[in-house]
Amino acid sequence: MAIEKMTMPQLGESVTEGTISSWLISVGDTVQKYDPIAEVTTDKVTAEVPSSFEGKITEIVAKEGETIPVGETICYIEVEGSSAENKEETTEKPREKESEKPKDDSAKTRYSPAVLRLSQEHNIDLTKVVGTGAGGRITRKDITKIINSGGVKSETSVPDTKPKQESNVEKTPDSPKITESTPVSVSNGDKEIPLTSVRKAIASNMVRSKHEAPHAWTMVEVDATNLVNYRESVKASFREKEGINLTFFAFFVKAVAQALKEFPEVNSMWAGDKIVQKRDVNISIAVATDDALYVPVIKHADEKTIKGIAREISELAAKTRSGKLTSDDMAGGTFTVNNTGSFGSVQSMGIINYPQAAILQVETIVKRPVVINNMIAIRDMVNICLSLDHRVLDGLVCGRFLARIKEIIENISSETALY
Repeated sequence: MAIEKMTMPQLGESVTEGTISSWLISVGDTVQKYDPIAEVTTDKVTAEVPSSFEGKITEIVAKEGETIPVGETICYIEVEGSSAENKEETTEKPREKESEKPKDDSAKTRYSPAVLRLSQEHNIDLTKVVGTGAGGRITRKDITKIINSGGVKSETSVPDTKPKQESNVEKTPDSPKITESTPVSVSNGDKEIPLTSVRKAIASNMVRSKHEAPHAWTMVEVDATNLVNYRESVKASFREKEGINLTFFAFFVKAVAQALKEFPEVNSMWAGDKIVQKRDVNISIAVATDDALYVPVIKHADEKTIKGIAREISELAAKTRSGKLTSDDMAGGTFTVNNTGSFGSVQSMGIINYPQAAILQVETIVKRPVVINNMIAIRDMVNICLSLDHRVLDGLVCGRFLARIKEIIENISSETALY
């Protein structure tokens, strides 16, 4: 018999850690390969983690509610095999071999939301921290150890000669301090709502996006009268034929996909020392539940018809609200479109879905008086608002990108193909 370890999987691009929501097995249970053993929550998805082996669970390392970096051990399982290695041998031998290899710092600057949050709360300069994770990545345990010891030790292990009351952590006053632990008075009748793992993950990701990406914002007004008239004329027959609603949002997603092909700079991501311009147009759409916001992805949206996009929007929204989203449904997004108009918003600034370069808010369509040929007319108008990462994008290309979306929407007619 041999003891194998199972590790935290990577449930989506840019995901660096996951929280054990609940264990579906106990020590002593026998599982088959691919049987679900735990539910894990990230800032992108809640998913079941399958067993990598067939055997008996011998130890559960990670506790429910604990956040574990990708690649770290969550449990051990005893499997059939010719080796008589115990758990210590299977974990220690690779470390001995790794110590002979040159130091790998390829992931040193890839910080998880938890690492960023803790470092900001305690004014820790991450450039001075030696990471113990894969590729030199700084883990939450590294930061916790520094907090407990009161300072950052250098890579050359120079002893800390400063007095105890002083920290040898370089202060970073320009970094925003997160005050989530600030005491708040609770009066009689107030309701205290514990944070779920999903809400914690969303909060960490939002803080990371606002802290790392310099947000800028721009908006254009679009005359959607032709769109409203066309959709009104075909929605009943579309519903009867396809069994789903033809929403305004499907037209906007299609227009965005087309514009992203024409302005590929917007379909980019920040990667620390470079900008990655993505080939595929995979549009993340924001879908809200009662207590969280998820961003499932319409893959290859530029290759789909309006009907195809409408169907995917309907299916992804249903999966989100029934809790059936998979990690694959959430992976690969390159640009986000948020239908804020669904709850009556007319102007808003979205927080970028990191590490994407921009997010577009489609507001509600309202009737307004508009001057056309020196005459006042009542038209169906909508604002589209773009938040952008100014490290990646500048105003010129974003202005042209929005102008192209405006042109596509305003030129919709009875000749516009749905199929």
